[in-house]
Amino acid sequence: MSSIAYVTNSFPEASEAYVAAEILALLRCGCRVVPCSFRKPRTPADVSESLGQGALYIFPLALRACLLATWMCISQFGKIADLVSRAVQEPQTFPRRLRNLVHTWLGAYLAVRLRAECVSHIHVHHGYFASWSTMVAARMLDIGFSITLHGSDLLVSADYLDCKLQNCQFCFTISEFNRNYILEHYAIAPDKVAVHRVGIDLNCWPPVRAQSSSMFTLVSAGRLHPIKNQAFLVLACNSLRNAGVHFRCLIAGEGGEREKLQLLINEFGLGEEVRLLGHVPRTELAQLYSEADVVVLTSRSEGIPVTLMEAMAMERVVLAPAITGIPELVTSGETGFLYQPGSMDDFLAKLIAIKSAGSALNYLRRAARRRIGRDYGASRSLASLTDDFLERVKRGLQPRASERLSDEDSLLQQVQLRV
Repeated sequence: MSSIAYVTNSFPEASEAYVAAEILALLRCGCRVVPCSFRKPRTPADVSESLGQGALYIFPLALRACLLATWMCISQFGKIADLVSRAVQEPQTFPRRLRNLVHTWLGAYLAVRLRAECVSHIHVHHGYFASWSTMVAARMLDIGFSITLHGSDLLVSADYLDCKLQNCQFCFTISEFNRNYILEHYAIAPDKVAVHRVGIDLNCWPPVRAQSSSMFTLVSAGRLHPIKNQAFLVLACNSLRNAGVHFRCLIAGEGGEREKLQLLINEFGLGEEVRLLGHVPRTELAQLYSEADVVVLTSRSEGIPVTLMEAMAMERVVLAPAITGIPELVTSGETGFLYQPGSMDDFLAKLIAIKSAGSALNYLRRAARRRIGRDYGASRSLASLTDDFLERVKRGLQPRASERLSDEDSLLQQVQLRV
């Protein structure tokens, strides 16, 4: 039975339910899975008790493990010398060099914690700092690691991604756009990168009828972060109000941009039209979507947003920028609408067209749910992912086992010669 560590920056995150779903799928295949997280989430998701022993958290640090991690860095420095050199030699500020060294040391700390779990492979979601620490831990433990890349971790914050891709056993990503981007920008064998789409359970997102109402309702769901660009939505709301459109806009999510967004809402006097709802539990999202005439996304960068999948499954009209992998999910005019990235005029024109069309878009709503059921159903996505994952892990374990046997044979020969 394989023993696999599943690493994330934060677990369980309400916006990353797919991580828990993948862990549960591996458990059902007979694997032993150790969920690992560097920190606890601010808004944790509800996860099944079948995750068993629960997550292994790096923070807060334990003194004994800190001492062992420091000793491991010293005694096994040869294993990570090239990584340390890469972390400190590139042109960068001293604080960044120091941060890289801390992340490297955290990799040793992770190795200390995982050594007791006897894992044979580590998988990490997202290419952020946890992926560097995971790579270091895998080196320290002489095991393989793999990575799933989503959106911003590939297209915006791709720190040392060339190094991570070179050292990983394999890489999963969630769209053909991402895979093509990786192959075009990094020296990596094509068969090392595979597309596995995130899926959703359609039973959790039942279709709802379009409601006739004089109040045109926009819904946006996602963390409040500059990359999500909710300020663009607030500016659009100001234009709608100035054009005499009767509407309301509900923005669900928490994050560092909340104060700035609220100031912007106040500046434009949009307090009656635009509401920041804060964190909305996953169990209440369906009710929120059901109130929407259109679910909008205004991100500067994305993978393939689960928010759009959920809304489309509920036969809601969606409007999103034509960026990255989104056109693989949304065919404009057939299963939703796309607007030119950054174009306020196109965004507003699409909103007005959706409002004017009303029930005439019922064909599109039904087509959207069919698209999700056909290409983004959770059971099919998870089955494909787990089969490929376990086969690749198995292939990676075989040469490592052969190397260990070769080392043992060499040692045995030395003993026999001395005798």
